[in-house]
Amino acid sequence: MTQLQNPAPVAATTKPLGKPVRVRPRGRGGVLSYLPLVILALSFALPLLFMIASSFKPREQILGDLTSWRAFVPVGDLSMTNYVDVFDRVPVGRFFVNSLFVTAMIVLLGLLVNSMAGFALARLQFRGKNVLFAGIIATLIVPFETFAIPMVYWVSNLPRVALYSDGFAIEQGWNNSYQVLIIPFIANAFSIFLFAQYYKSIPKSLDEAALIDGAGWWRIYRSVVSPLAGPAFATSAILTFLPQWNSYLWPLLVIQDEELRPVQVGMRYFFATGTAEGTPWGQIMAYTTMITIPVIVVFLCFQRAFVSSIASSGVKG
Repeated sequence: MTQLQNPAPVAATTKPLGKPVRVRPRGRGGVLSYLPLVILALSFALPLLFMIASSFKPREQILGDLTSWRAFVPVGDLSMTNYVDVFDRVPVGRFFVNSLFVTAMIVLLGLLVNSMAGFALARLQFRGKNVLFAGIIATLIVPFETFAIPMVYWVSNLPRVALYSDGFAIEQGWNNSYQVLIIPFIANAFSIFLFAQYYKSIPKSLDEAALIDGAGWWRIYRSVVSPLAGPAFATSAILTFLPQWNSYLWPLLVIQDEELRPVQVGMRYFFATGTAEGTPWGQIMAYTTMITIPVIVVFLCFQRAFVSSIASSGVKG
């Protein structure tokens, strides 16, 4: 009988795959594809460059540079005089402290309250949940200006605790206080929606495993789900910080005390204390530069998480 011999092993000739090669667009078409983005970027960057550059120039040089590229570049007679004059005219430091304190409290308390509300709407089951969620979303279409005046009436009649050196007293009205700037804006419909959508994208099997291990819903919110929702927290912080830092109408209605004015209302006070030499454009640019820098810094710090959260909330859920 003829024995079948095992065939000799064939050497592998397939080479391991390397990293995928990224093909970059070449030629004139690739360059032209970036042209709209460059134009759009310049349309946003040039006003900022003009504002920052003009904040270091005297009034006459600002007006003289308007017809040339020098308006966007800090060249010429540069100094910090405009910034010094701003601090001499109005208590800008106090305005900044007020805005930072109010905005920070709204952001921190809002992250806690809105994330818990979003967690309840996304992970818990209770009667009327869909109706409640729809009602929260419906408030987004109502502009703030429509109920600003009724809110002024309500807060003017609410009781508050006033602290004095010799004790405390119960007084009527929240006007001219930090609480009237903070409490009405802690709960935010869009932040609740954002957290709910993000929490829905997290597998519910994590909740079931935690419940089997004996964890309660508070422990699941604090230790299981929230650590995975970092992008949602960052996005909510940005979207809460921006409108509160730029808030103007509400503080103008409820704050008359100079010691409690935020930076935006302080700008109106700054314009009211004009000089006899004409409009001090250099000082105006210095003031606006100082109140713009915090917004840019916050966005640059959280922009990656912001994009990640928006993408996740828009695709999933």
